[in-house]
Amino acid sequence: GPKHNYAYHTEAMDRAMEGGIDDVGLGVLYGLEMYRYEFCGQLMHAEHLEAVHGVGPHTISVPRLKKADDIDPTKFDNGISDETFAKICALIRIAVPYTGMIISTRESQKVRAQVINLGVSQISGASRTSVGGYAEEERPTDTEQFDVSDQRSLDEVVRWLMETDHIPSFCTACYREGRTGDRFMSLCKSGQIQNCCHPNALITLKEFLEDYASPETKAIGEKMIAQELENIPNEKTRSLAKGYIEKVAHGERDFRF
Repeated sequence: GPKHNYAYHTEAMDRAMEGGIDDVGLGVLYGLEMYRYEFCGQLMHAEHLEAVHGVGPHTISVPRLKKADDIDPTKFDNGISDETFAKICALIRIAVPYTGMIISTRESQKVRAQVINLGVSQISGASRTSVGGYAEEERPTDTEQFDVSDQRSLDEVVRWLMETDHIPSFCTACYREGRTGDRFMSLCKSGQIQNCCHPNALITLKEFLEDYASPETKAIGEKMIAQELENIPNEKTRSLAKGYIEKVAHGERDFRF
């Protein structure tokens, strides 16, 4: 019979990895197919990448079918509730503990708050879904591909994360240092990546506070950075991080571990 969409997806990713792309992400749009099938397919795909290429997914995205100009989600039979969505996020985190999990602004603030505590590690803020949307001062509502539920500014999202004891990170160090594929996975699975992620989060947060944050957000962030610097266990790393953050405060940029 005809292959399911997931079979084509798997084949394409295998060809990409055979061609030298060592970092890949998975994601299914929940709501199109029976969610149990999609969920199992996603985990089997992660297992397959591990078995064949020795490198699992760098990220897993969990988008849900949402309202758009020409889409009414209630007309689809396979839509999933917030409770089921949260369960999927928790089970992905348990099953693939090393992966980054991504959630978009299509989900509400309430849902995002819930799943961040269940293992989601990457969230977007102030997203625009229309072509050229970021060039517009006001959000263009008539050309958006789908509705954005969480419409808070990036400053508001960053402040919210800090107020709920999460450290906002703008870090891209691993990509820029070439820590991808098996290099990234070995660090991640051993837990050693924390020695890079934690100080890099603080350094990039400091850059955001200096360049973009409102006074209120900056005050909360400065307090968090001061506290978290003391939580860096390695003395040399802690000293370097403090030095980098001091340099950022004086206008220098782009430090990383």
